[in-house]
Amino acid sequence: MSYDSYSADPPHLTYPWQPPPPASPPSPTLPRTPAHPPLGHHSDLRVLRTAYRWQRRVATLAALGYFTLFLVLSAFAPGLMTGTVADGLPVGLLLALVQLPVTWLAIGLYEYTASRYVDPLARRIRRQAEVDARRAPYEGREGAAAR
Repeated sequence: MSYDSYSADPPHLTYPWQPPPPASPPSPTLPRTPAHPPLGHHSDLRVLRTAYRWQRRVATLAALGYFTLFLVLSAFAPGLMTGTVADGLPVGLLLALVQLPVTWLAIGLYEYTASRYVDPLARRIRRQAEVDARRAPYEGREGAAAR
């Protein structure tokens, strides 16, 4: 007889005084489904991640893009960078000084997009999570009372 033939049979007791295995519990009745899916299934989280990712990319590209442009011009266009703008002010120095306002602009852009797009989404998801958390214990009681 093969070992597989024993797996289809009921379990064999090793000792005669051993109690039989417990019967499988009845399947619980499921509580009624809420009007909207719980927080983990919202597409709002995906929208929030996308908005935050866009926000980071734009701010990073604004600051690092300008700095990279400055480095590329310094390395490959020394004639342009040594040229003068006005009263002996070299273009390279002017572009280097403009780096600080460009960084401030990137920070301002980051703050603007956060307050305009990302923060309202995060607040809405947070409020919905609070509502779901308050509702969850009551739904469990209703399911227990129905049994």
